[in-house]
Amino acid sequence: MRNTILLTGTITAVLWQPVFASEAMDTLLDQYRSEGVTEFSLEAGKVMWTQEFTDAETGKVRQCSTCHTADLTQEGKHEKTGKVIKPLAPSVNPERLTKIAEINKWFKRNCKWTIGRECTPQEKGDFLTFINAQ
Repeated sequence: MRNTILLTGTITAVLWQPVFASEAMDTLLDQYRSEGVTEFSLEAGKVMWTQEFTDAETGKVRQCSTCHTADLTQEGKHEKTGKVIKPLAPSVNPERLTKIAEINKWFKRNCKWTIGRECTPQEKGDFLTFINAQ
């Protein structure tokens, strides 16, 4: 019996991965599914997070990590204003991904500023999946 308990605890510890899904995030992912997205990818979100985009007007190269850093558990700093940005990772900032209006506002602003256009429902879902796992 003792071995079974130890084995179960070990398996649980190995398989456990932090997930901080909020009601707001679940609602948005459902919305993106209703728009035709069938699957979200943490890996695709990670790739886009570090992908370089060139601003058409200035020629300046940007990434999500330009302001938010590569480590989402750390504070970032807005490139233009210098304003401190609280960590995006829900594991250290439980306020993240909890308000639909806020998520939508920042997607609209940040996608346009970084990528040069609004993000697609697929990209938004991939980003949320990636951020949520941090």
